Amino acid sequence: MRGPRRAVVIGAGLGGLATAIRLLALGLDVTVVERAPAPGGRAARLVDRGYTWDTGPSLITMPWLLDELLAVAGRDAARELTLRPLDPFYRLLWPEDGVTLDFAGDRERLRDAVAALSPADAANLDGFLDASRRIHERAVLVAGRQAFERPSQFLRLLPAMLRLRAAGNLAAFTSRYLSEPHVHQAFSFHSLYVGGDPFRVPAVYAALAYLQLADGVWYADGGTYAVVEALVRAIEGGGGRVVCDDGAEEILVRGGRAVAVRCASGAVHPAEVVVSNADAVRTRTRLLRGAPDTLPWRLRGPRNSMSCLLLYLGCRRRFPALLHHTLVAGPGYRRFVDDVTRRHRLPSTVSLYVHAPVRTEEAMAPPGGDSLAVLLPVPNLASGDDWDRIGDAWRDRVVRYLEEDAGLDGLEASIEVEHRMTPLDFLRRFDADEGNAFGTEPLLTRSAYFRQPNRDRTVRGLYHVGAGVHPGAGVPGVLLSAEVTGGLVQRDLRRG
Repeated sequence: MRGPRRAVVIGAGLGGLATAIRLLALGLDVTVVERAPAPGGRAARLVDRGYTWDTGPSLITMPWLLDELLAVAGRDAARELTLRPLDPFYRLLWPEDGVTLDFAGDRERLRDAVAALSPADAANLDGFLDASRRIHERAVLVAGRQAFERPSQFLRLLPAMLRLRAAGNLAAFTSRYLSEPHVHQAFSFHSLYVGGDPFRVPAVYAALAYLQLADGVWYADGGTYAVVEALVRAIEGGGGRVVCDDGAEEILVRGGRAVAVRCASGAVHPAEVVVSNADAVRTRTRLLRGAPDTLPWRLRGPRNSMSCLLLYLGCRRRFPALLHHTLVAGPGYRRFVDDVTRRHRLPSTVSLYVHAPVRTEEAMAPPGGDSLAVLLPVPNLASGDDWDRIGDAWRDRVVRYLEEDAGLDGLEASIEVEHRMTPLDFLRRFDADEGNAFGTEPLLTRSAYFRQPNRDRTVRGLYHVGAGVHPGAGVPGVLLSAEVTGGLVQRDLRRG
């Protein structure tokens, strides 16, 4: 008697784990293989001398996606996770201008904060949010949950995108409603969360501002890694396996079909279904040993997103200038974004994001201390920069800017322990092409049908999930990609 069909998921990032849960629900025998010593991928956890950091995603939006996913495994998200709402969501600082804006969790307070900078923009805020809501309902809640298998599906979406003005760039869309420079930046920076230049990504990313107000911004006790742990529990509780420290080396293909995954240890895992949560480009060029893809991929090619310099600082004291999430915008913001994303050169100014979870969970640092994760967007390795050589200088520059310009007095002297990630770490640890941090850059010409497909177009039985795959990066993006990929597997299994 034949046993259940087998599935191998390559990579235990959030997308891979979420897909494994969906495959288990289809009755498949599921094994997840991961090159790192622990699951999580970019959503890993770092602990040192009482300080704890999320190494990747640090906030949760659209939390109902987790409710739906864990329900697939027969689990109650409220029992598996403790989510705490943040309000304000984050603080934006422009030190050189002496401007602060706290992004509040309800429209009235947010309108008041905007009015302090621009009464005209405050009057237009509802118009911006209502336009963003319409994009969210059409582009995220509908298009983000469907597979784009044919060009015609993309073409059918375009009229709605044009009606909603969602096909133009995000910065231009925002400027129709909000013109004061600080306010405009506060409502258009969100695409940077997923590796996108606000001046070039489609205005569909205006939905990111709206969905935060609609569904809140949340923190999971224990950090985002608590989500990883909950997903692993669901997989193992459902009979699946998560095998770490043994990454995939090759997807074995026979007769045009994926039939197994060979790992670094030499272990070969036969499978009727293979799902890659690995970097989309490296899956094609390394795991498939250069097998060609179909016409859109060959002609347009994936364009990698920017990378990041990340500092994980364990500090003996706390810094009142920071909220749980704080964005510090240096001068020349447009030039900064262009340098990092378009010109592939190191920026002349500094703009940062700082995560300080002790504001919500004291246990993330020793008593009186702060566990700060500092993110500086930088070009990916296509720039040719040697981070082994320049890493120390850029670390010093970031710390000095936070201390001297952003109000974190005494930061350098307070640092008790620190760790660092550079674009080289994204390449070495995650096998990310060119050391990218967010997968494929989310341009219109690399979205939907023109993004890495959720079902491979040349190798049968091979599927893709994660930041480089439709619909895109970010925690909601990869959870939605797992939903789309799981749906395609289900459909294909029914067809036999």
